[in-house]
Amino acid sequence: MKLFPVLTAALVCVALYFVVLDRDSLTNFAAGFLPEPQNAPEEMAEEAVAETEAATDPAVADERTHVVVRQSEAQITENAVQMRGRTEAIRLVDVAAETSGRIISTPIRAGAFVEEGQMLCEIDPGTSQTALEEAQARLAEAQARVPEAEARLPEARAMLAQAEAQLASAQIDGNAASRLNESGFASETRAASAAAAVAAAEAGVESAAAGLQSAEAGLQAARAGVRSAEAAVTRAEDAIADLTIYAPFSGLLESDTAELGQLMQPGAICATIIQLDPIKLVGFVPEAHIDRVDLGARAGAELSSGQRVEGEVTFVSRSADDATRTFRVEITVDNPELLIRDGQTADILVQTEGIPAHLLPSSALTLDDDGRLGVRTVVDGVVEFVEVQMIRDTARGVLLTGLPEVADVITVGQEFVTSGVEVRTTYEELTQ
Repeated sequence: MKLFPVLTAALVCVALYFVVLDRDSLTNFAAGFLPEPQNAPEEMAEEAVAETEAATDPAVADERTHVVVRQSEAQITENAVQMRGRTEAIRLVDVAAETSGRIISTPIRAGAFVEEGQMLCEIDPGTSQTALEEAQARLAEAQARVPEAEARLPEARAMLAQAEAQLASAQIDGNAASRLNESGFASETRAASAAAAVAAAEAGVESAAAGLQSAEAGLQAARAGVRSAEAAVTRAEDAIADLTIYAPFSGLLESDTAELGQLMQPGAICATIIQLDPIKLVGFVPEAHIDRVDLGARAGAELSSGQRVEGEVTFVSRSADDATRTFRVEITVDNPELLIRDGQTADILVQTEGIPAHLLPSSALTLDDDGRLGVRTVVDGVVEFVEVQMIRDTARGVLLTGLPEVADVITVGQEFVTSGVEVRTTYEELTQ
C-alpha cells in the first residue's frame, strides 16, 4: 500500500530537478515532439521586405524635426483701446446757504427727485423785510434831491452869463475912458473908476462860475446818493432772496435737506443733489495709446453689475496725470432710467480704426534669446523668428500684429527648433 506514495514522490523530485536545475534539457526534450514549421521561408521573406521598405521610406529616414504649422491669414480687426475706469455723475453739487438764520421749511428726504428751481430750504427772514423797506425809503429821498439839484443848474448858468455880460460892458467903458484920458478929454479919476468897474465885473464872473460848479457838484452828489440808495435796496433784496435755497438743476437728493429749526451759517450745506442722466464713464489711458482715442469715437463698457452700455467720447485730456502719466478720457452715456449709479467700476473699450491682425493660439507665442515676444514661422522649410505685438487676448486666441499678410506659423514644436533649422511640416486643419 505504501508503494504508490513513494513512486509519486520520486516522480515529483525528478520533475522538479529538470524544471529548476536542468531546464535546457527539458526544453530540448519537449521540442522534439513539436512539428516543424512549414512557412518559415515566407515569413523570413516578409521580414526582409519590411526591413527594405523601412530603409527606403523617406519619413523614416528623414531626421528633420517634425512640427505642426498653421497657415494664418491677416484679417481686419478692431483695435480697440481697453481701459478700466468708473462711472461718474454728470453733476454732483453741495447746495449751501449764503446767509445765517434758522430753517423754517419742512425737510425733503434723501432719494427724492427734485426739479430745477424747486425750493429746498427756507430761512427765517427776521428783519430782512424791514431793512428792505428802509433802503427803499432812502432811495426815494435820494431821488427827490435830484430835481432840486437840476433846478439850481440853469440859475447858476444864467448868473454866469450875466456876470460875463457885465464884464464885457465894463471892459468897453474902461477902454473908452483910457483913450479919452490919453487925449486929454477925460480925467484920470474917470479912467480909474472904469478900471475898478472892470475888476469888479471879473470878480462877478468868477463868483458866477463857482456857483455853476457848485450846482453841478450838487447834481452829481444827488445822483450818487441815488446810486448808493439803489445799491442798498439791491443788497436788501439779495438778502431776502438768499433766505430761500432752490435746486440749481433737476436730480436726486443724496442727503436730507436741512432739518426744521436748524441754525444755518454761510457755507452750511442745505442738500446734496446728483444728476445721473446722462452719466459719464471715466477712464485713464496710457500715453502710448492716447493718440488712438478721438473725440466722438464710439465706446462700450461692461459695469461691475454685468450691465453693458454704449456711448461716445466727449472729452480727452490734454494734460497727463503727474503721478501715473495717464490721460483722463470721458465717455457720455444715456441713463434715462437711472440704472447706472455713480462710482461703479467699468471695463471700457474705445473703438478705433481696424488694423490687419492674425488670430493665433497663445501657445504659439515664444521668446527668442533676447527676450523678444514672437512666433516661429516656416519659410521654404526653414524656421524663422518673427517679433510680434499683441493687441488683446480673446476666447479664441490672441490677436497679433507684425506678421506678413499670410504666414505659416508653427503651433506645435516651436520650442524644439531655432531660427535657420530645416523642419518637416504638417499643416493643421482648422475647425470653426
